[in-house]
Amino acid sequence: MNRTSPSVASLKSLLDAIPISMAEFFSTLENNDQPKFFYAADEFTEVAPASPGQVSLRQLGNIENHSLQVLHETYPPGADTGPESLSHQGEEAGIVVKGSIEVTVDGKVAVLNVGDGYIFESHLPHRFRNIGAEVCEVVSACTPPSF
Repeated sequence: MNRTSPSVASLKSLLDAIPISMAEFFSTLENNDQPKFFYAADEFTEVAPASPGQVSLRQLGNIENHSLQVLHETYPPGADTGPESLSHQGEEAGIVVKGSIEVTVDGKVAVLNVGDGYIFESHLPHRFRNIGAEVCEVVSACTPPSF
């Protein structure tokens, strides 16, 4: 069976046409009667579900209830958000907690290592790519939740 997994950028482009954010598309419902403050690792929402060699984006909480989106991002060696650049409303920032990642923002490229970070306006075209030999993990935030 021939199966393909779209890049994060391709999926984002498709959902923009609806329009709906990736986070809203993959959101899980929370009980709105009582606020939820704490989440176990298995309670995160898979915004870009992990598949071999692909980017995994796990969201903390339900963005419909918050003005901040927090993601735990995992990039296996060679993983890429896609050949098309991402672009969406808001600002985003992140810190590399494991490995290294090549980040391109508005044509500027940098390789970030553990402890390094980024912050930029998300409407600028951007792309993330693991050019290293080990898994890269990034903890990022976006406000407003628009990814």
